[in-house]
Amino acid sequence: MKLIIVKDYEEMSQVGAEILLGEMHGQHRKNISITAGASPQGIYERMIPRVKDKPYFEHVHYYNFDEIDFKGEDRVGVTMGNLKKMYFDPANIKEENIHALDSDNYQTQDERIKADGGLDFILLGVGADGHFCGNLPGTTKFGDLTSRVNEDATPTMKEVLLNEVGGVEALRPEFYVTMGPKSIMQVKKLLMVASGEKKAAIVKALVDGVVTEDLPSTLLTTHPDFTLVVDEAAASLL
Repeated sequence: MKLIIVKDYEEMSQVGAEILLGEMHGQHRKNISITAGASPQGIYERMIPRVKDKPYFEHVHYYNFDEIDFKGEDRVGVTMGNLKKMYFDPANIKEENIHALDSDNYQTQDERIKADGGLDFILLGVGADGHFCGNLPGTTKFGDLTSRVNEDATPTMKEVLLNEVGGVEALRPEFYVTMGPKSIMQVKKLLMVASGEKKAAIVKALVDGVVTEDLPSTLLTTHPDFTLVVDEAAASLL
């Protein structure tokens, strides 16, 4: 694991954007997966003007790694909706370069990615509880590929799903789908960003190197090309 400690969120966003943009350059197809969480907003703000309508990035293809559908509604899910708002639409990414994971195709996600040449890079956030992607504690095992996580997976899952759809009970799905730990470990390069004191405990756990399913993201520290970028607040317990 490579650890990069920067001063604040602004510098974290700048470093993250530079790493991601560097991975996007090249002559051949690049397959990347990006997160719709709160942490990367600054990264996308910096990337948009450098990516929008640039023909030399037309070889870059994007994949979401989890999805929460709105129950009873025919529209894009929570993750893809947020990615479109945060990055895809303002960066004018072509639809043919966006490969959506959803509740209808999750069972073939790993095969489709393999057929496309595999994922070259993934941008991840990390939860204070140690989750990454949709791999919350108690929901998936380290050996799982892309999976369905049902509403009864944990005692608080119904509340989690309700919050994701804006607190509207009628829209709360009974499950979500996510690329599992085994899927993510097959990505060639991993970049995780974390900011703020609320992430300090999980950052310390990642750096300490104890791997446990109770803190799912600790598995990623065993990946041969894992970079963790944190600001001073997130690194305050190191």
